Amino acid sequence: MLIDRTMPLGTALTVTYASERGPRTHNADAHATNGRRTFVVADGVGDSAAAAEAAWAAARAASLLTDPVAAILAARDALQVHSGDAVIVVAVARPDGGFDIAWAGDARAYASAGDDLVQLTSDHTVAEYFRERGVVPEPRLEHVVTNTVRHATADNIGRAATRAARLALVSDGVYGPLGHDGIEAIMAGHASAERLVRAALYAGGTDNATALVVS
Repeated sequence: MLIDRTMPLGTALTVTYASERGPRTHNADAHATNGRRTFVVADGVGDSAAAAEAAWAAARAASLLTDPVAAILAARDALQVHSGDAVIVVAVARPDGGFDIAWAGDARAYASAGDDLVQLTSDHTVAEYFRERGVVPEPRLEHVVTNTVRHATADNIGRAATRAARLALVSDGVYGPLGHDGIEAIMAGHASAERLVRAALYAGGTDNATALVVS
């Protein structure tokens, strides 16, 4: 079942979040926020109860901190009592505006300013590894991750920052079906997490779909 919530964050920020199981047996996606500064989307590895538990444990642990790298390391520590694993993206709103981003795996962050959309994260996948070296990867390699929460270290966590006022954190069940252009079109209008998730499923998505939009 799709869940959509809107939460005002002081006078400047509002967050919406939504998640849908899609055709999978389990919804192994998770989202969390501490209500003011830290925003998280996690995607469990696999379609199982263990993957779902890992995603929620990672998201909740990460949302308690206000440094995105430390948040992912806290998520890693939280998984020590779980059998599953997850990928994750964390955004922390800076007091002076904009966001600091960190990630492990292929959950993504996008920044939107007007009609332009910028992908802030670079997937930790075998496919991206080959692309960075000028080699066209096989499609199946898009889904083979090279980093996860359980394997995250201070050295292999991705980092980015943006001054943009609108941010979207999404699982691959959203960006896979929609592509860059689809996300850009939604973010340029009346952007919400529910619109992203519904559009991904309407476009034929076959995975869990989760989005969190801060604006």
